[in-house]
Amino acid sequence: MNQSANAIRPTYSPLRLDSRSIGVRIAAILGGTVLLTLSSYITVPMYPVPVTMQTYAILMVAALYGWRLGTLTVLAWLGEAAVGMPVLAGGAGGLAVFAGPTAGYIFSWPLITALVGWLAERGWNGKRPVLAFAGMLVASALCLTVGAAWLAAFIGPEKAITAGVLPFLPGDALKSALAAVTLTFAMRKVGS
Repeated sequence: MNQSANAIRPTYSPLRLDSRSIGVRIAAILGGTVLLTLSSYITVPMYPVPVTMQTYAILMVAALYGWRLGTLTVLAWLGEAAVGMPVLAGGAGGLAVFAGPTAGYIFSWPLITALVGWLAERGWNGKRPVLAFAGMLVASALCLTVGAAWLAAFIGPEKAITAGVLPFLPGDALKSALAAVTLTFAMRKVGS
């Protein structure tokens, strides 16, 4: 029984947040929402979806915090956006962003956070950078897929792929690689 419980328990937590006090975890969530907000302001304007560093920051929060705390952090950040705080790309906030053409990408963020965090807890992390990169690429593909499916309702499927997927493939691959490398160096720094 004890062996099976250990087999299920995640073995990865570079920041060791799961063993910290509730106060530290709340501070990590708030700090994560600040990081996510700052990443939103690094923007290259494109229509209909801007290129930002949001997905890079989401991947990092997921990989460093794990799936539970990472997803809670992204949900808190989206809650800030929902109440009108200017935390998304270009200072966007309010309920309208959750109904606009880019909402599918936004809705994918908790999903990709959970996916990357879960994979990181199971070895797809900075100890295995190639697996970390692969997991982040899969998450990026999921983000683009959900985002384009939503966007298609506004501009049609062909235009959604042309405008909402294809231009972002190189950038998402680069952000995934950068996140995997950053994670590898971060894990060396903290000694995980």
